Amino acid sequence: MTISISSREAYFWRWALAVVATIFVTLFTGQPLAELLDNQNVRAAIFLLVMGLIGAMMVVHALKTRPRRGEIAVWLGVTAVYVMFFLRLGMPERSHLMEYSVLAVFVHKAIDERLGAGRRRPVSALLAFLLTFLVGVVDETIQLFLPDRVFDPADMFFNGSAAALALGAAALLDWVRGKRSKE
Repeated sequence: MTISISSREAYFWRWALAVVATIFVTLFTGQPLAELLDNQNVRAAIFLLVMGLIGAMMVVHALKTRPRRGEIAVWLGVTAVYVMFFLRLGMPERSHLMEYSVLAVFVHKAIDERLGAGRRRPVSALLAFLLTFLVGVVDETIQLFLPDRVFDPADMFFNGSAAALALGAAALLDWVRGKRSKE
């Protein structure tokens, strides 16, 4: 039995696997990297760089899709929520927020392609959440067996929350776009 997938679905799965690989690699390199980036000025510079990249991505996306005011308002609101999270969280939580948000979106896009041939279906968001949450559980469970790492069930909840936040933002954007197309 062969499984046929579109090139678009394969594209999203490849990126999802790249994110998963990055998450698991950081289990082994995270501590030395954290020590390297211990300087607050370096962290602030990285934070500003990441925010600049997100802003650039939003501008490129806006030029490509020509969003209306409602969609721009949603983008700005979602960005504000993420920025506030970033300001309140420590470095490890920030990386989890980014990693699991991005993973959830890629998995969601891939599942959408599989289930709906490009059409949105509510079950794809639930499946994306469950798969992303499962990756978070595996990530945290591996830490039981690694020296210098700490198993923390609260991290599983946080990873799931990051996925839910990203999927909720994506659903809100889709809803606003759907309203726009009906106008």
